Formats: sequence, C-alpha cells, structure tokens
Amino acid sequence: MDEKLTHIDEAGNVVMVDVGGKADTRRRAVVRCRVLLNANTFNLLTRNALPKGDVLTTAKVAGIMAAKRTWELIPMCHPILLSKADVRLTPVPADLSIEIEAEARTTGPTGVEMEALMAAQVAAMTIYDMCKAVQRDIVITDCRLTHKSGGKSGEFNAE
Repeated sequence: MDEKLTHIDEAGNVVMVDVGGKADTRRRAVVRCRVLLNANTFNLLTRNALPKGDVLTTAKVAGIMAAKRTWELIPMCHPILLSKADVRLTPVPADLSIEIEAEARTTGPTGVEMEALMAAQVAAMTIYDMCKAVQRDIVITDCRLTHKSGGKSGEFNAE
C-alpha cells in the first residue's frame, strides 16, 4: 500500500487527485454501521408507529440520495457516475439496534468508498432525526468499510 497521502502535494498543499490517466475498472464498496435505540423507540420503529412516519424507508432513500451527492460535501471527492447505490436496514431485536449496510458501485477511474460511507452515515442520521422526539440518547456506532473491490489496490475485506 502507498504510504503517501494522495490529497497532499509535495509542498503540503491540499489537492484533488488527477484520475484522468487511470483505467476504468468495476468498483464496489460496502460500509456497515449500527444505530442503538432503547426498547421503547425500537418497538415504535418496528411497529411503524413513530410520529414522523416510516423511518426505515425514509432512511433508505436518504442514504441513496446522500451517496449520489457525496462529491458536493467531501471537498476532494470526484463527481462519479454510480451504477448502484443501496442501503439495507435490519432491525436487530437482540441488542435493540438497526444494522445498516450501504453499498455503492461504479465503473470508473476512482473508488466509491466515500459514497458508501456517506450513504450509511446519512441513513443513520435520518434514523436519529426521525426518532429524536422519543429518545435523545441514540448512539450511532461501528461505522466502517467492510468491503472494497476494484482499482489498483485490489480487494479489501474487513475481518
């Protein structure tokens, strides 16, 4: 793996990486995170009984929208053409959490890790926003890249 920070030039200035000479490859990234709720909030969410409406559908749409707009919020990200963006939300009764898995795909000269990270985080924040009327101590946790494939660095799978 390259030890050099790619968004810093030799003089220490912030730069956007030039990907113009890189080959197009099929790229995929998957990110997971969790939203921890209390029993009352989890029950209301899974019964679709929260005051703001269908939390999981809203969070899914918000995450997909966020993936498509990542380049507008992360300064050195390239605008890329996504071939797929998806957010899967799974209620986990054992620990009163919502497990979020976000996926982004493209064929191009740069990766989609930031798009998957953005999708997962915005989905989690949407759950928070829609549940905050009944619970203020919601925790968003364990956000991490779990899979990346494509490009020069090849495949990565978290343990």
